[in-house]
Amino acid sequence: MLFGSGWGRGRLRAGWVAVLVAAGMIDVAAQAQAAPAGDCSAGWQSTTLLSGHRELENLDSDGHGGFFVSALVAGELLHLRSGGETDTLATGLDHPGGVRFDGRYVYFSTGDNFPGPPGALHRYDTATGEFTDLLGGLDMPNGLLRLPDGDLLIASSAPGSAQGISRYRPSSGEFTPGWSDLALPNGLALSGDGTAVYATTLTAQIYRVPLEDPHHPTVVLGAPALAALPDDLDATRSGPVYFADQVAGAVYRADPATGAVCSVVTGLITPNPVRQVPDGVSSVRIERDGDGWSLYVTAMDGALRRLRPPPGVDLTPPNPDMR
Repeated sequence: MLFGSGWGRGRLRAGWVAVLVAAGMIDVAAQAQAAPAGDCSAGWQSTTLLSGHRELENLDSDGHGGFFVSALVAGELLHLRSGGETDTLATGLDHPGGVRFDGRYVYFSTGDNFPGPPGALHRYDTATGEFTDLLGGLDMPNGLLRLPDGDLLIASSAPGSAQGISRYRPSSGEFTPGWSDLALPNGLALSGDGTAVYATTLTAQIYRVPLEDPHHPTVVLGAPALAALPDDLDATRSGPVYFADQVAGAVYRADPATGAVCSVVTGLITPNPVRQVPDGVSSVRIERDGDGWSLYVTAMDGALRRLRPPPGVDLTPPNPDMR
């Protein structure tokens, strides 16, 4: 399936850190005073499951040991089967971003690029192979989250956008732009207790957005370093969250209750001489791994990795029946 082109403009979000600092949107003093991340990498095992598909942006499990993956600059929607085979489901996409699967339909966004044309939300039917355009006019849609009731939350990362986090109901087509007016949201994850959503932002902070009061988000975490850009994230039922850092090329474990942060993996950096900024980790997802759970990580080096935890690390997500 071929969608609109426009993938040659390149990725800009990593370069926005310096722009946002200069504009005063990142509190440099607060970030500098934050405690540096500790190291909790001991015992984690990394395995590369997919490589060679350029800059990978997002992923979700297919429920059978495989994954649906978006390739940002190549403009592809991919399916990595459990046996290791890769199917290209769509090409020519305009900067595909978030991906979520509900058991039959793959929902994915395009237009994760600034400046650029308006973005959109699409649906791929795994039973028929049919693509459907669901929404247009989205402001740089990035993070995508499926709630337990089936609704989708869409993060609009474009500067100045009034859409913030929007809500879409697939069953009826109801669309609520600005469901939360949080500025510059990026990644989205359901909280451990299921009452809120965690959202990373391009101001290098992580917010808690109550589902019953989405217009009153609160900051729960800052970036663990001055040069940082938290991207997509996932949460555990016990409380800790795991988030990708695009600038540092890291995956961090953080406790929203205490603010403690430690690094699970670092150094997943791809030099980018065109944009003269590093490209690192873009997304982290908790998914099944046999009888347990592991972290699955996409990065700008074109690789999808499995990070298997050491004994004693509980990665059970808040909604295991949806995984």
